[in-house]
Amino acid sequence: MGRRERMEELDILAQAKRRFISVLQSRREASGESIDLEEEVVVSGPLSSRDALGQPCRDDFPLLRGKEVLMQAFCRGAAGQAFTSDSGSFRGTLSGVLQMPLKGSFERAVLIAAMNAALRSLGMIEKTVHCKDEGPKRCASCMSEWIGAQGSEMVGLIGMQPALLEALVQALGPDKVMISDLAEAGSVRFGVKVLDGRDCSEIFKSCQLILITGSTLANGTIDDLLLKARQHKRRVVFYGTTCAGASFLLGWERWCPCSD
Repeated sequence: MGRRERMEELDILAQAKRRFISVLQSRREASGESIDLEEEVVVSGPLSSRDALGQPCRDDFPLLRGKEVLMQAFCRGAAGQAFTSDSGSFRGTLSGVLQMPLKGSFERAVLIAAMNAALRSLGMIEKTVHCKDEGPKRCASCMSEWIGAQGSEMVGLIGMQPALLEALVQALGPDKVMISDLAEAGSVRFGVKVLDGRDCSEIFKSCQLILITGSTLANGTIDDLLLKARQHKRRVVFYGTTCAGASFLLGWERWCPCSD
């Protein structure tokens, strides 16, 4: 096996893609509803902040600050989304999506959004569209209640989601919460210093529960994160709409109570 094949074998998104293809094949072979690979897929991006979030109660989300974009795919009338740092658009077939090399964040986001839309159209997943308006506030309220029932002494958050970070700090206290983020490393948010997202080792050493943004699937950092989770035997919960399809395909625990 060559170096390229070994690298793909380690790529979590490539694994999800193989599972996705297997699911589509199984559906075609069964008598139930299936998807033709020549179905049209349209990926629009980036969505405007209003289309993505509506009018939320706060203005510190990374998308509103231009640090990421939200791409949206449609397949058979169903929508799927993916947060990414690279913008662009795609119009073609599902077969064309599956033939794209996963060489960058844009290509990865196209695949993720298309998988989310296709699986949503089959009724296999739900909650693939980001919450809007009062939704993020309700999400934070749900987090405050949920986290208290998890029994974790220390909780890590990988990826800046300010509403969730604030809810965690209010529920547990700043000394019980750790966060890492590529864009905001070194800053202090809600009394917690943001660690460099390129090295999350300390979070996995210290926290029994780690919440990970689905955006890590698009930017390619997910592989190292899951490796660290296995090494330290930590519970990982993914949050957000980006990871809807991959969570279903790979059996991950996912938390996203207020998305549509």
